[in-house]
Amino acid sequence: MKVFEANEKILLYLQDHQILAAYKKAKTLIQNGYYQEIQLKKRQPKSKNIYQFRITRKYRAFAIKKNNTLIIFHISDHQ
Repeated sequence: MKVFEANEKILLYLQDHQILAAYKKAKTLIQNGYYQEIQLKKRQPKSKNIYQFRITRKYRAFAIKKNNTLIIFHISDHQ
């Protein structure tokens, strides 16, 4: 599965919070099909087709899935 960021603000947020390396690792795991290791799951309501995955214990990424591609639109402080 391919992974893209929706805009530059995502990368700036990752750099500001010093989690860019962890994000790149999670992104590589998704691209290689290791979904269980980053806890990729579909959010409720399932009809909106929104997924979340774990970057670190504290941060989660939210994405929309379209045609075997995840488009990251938000990074959240999970606490």
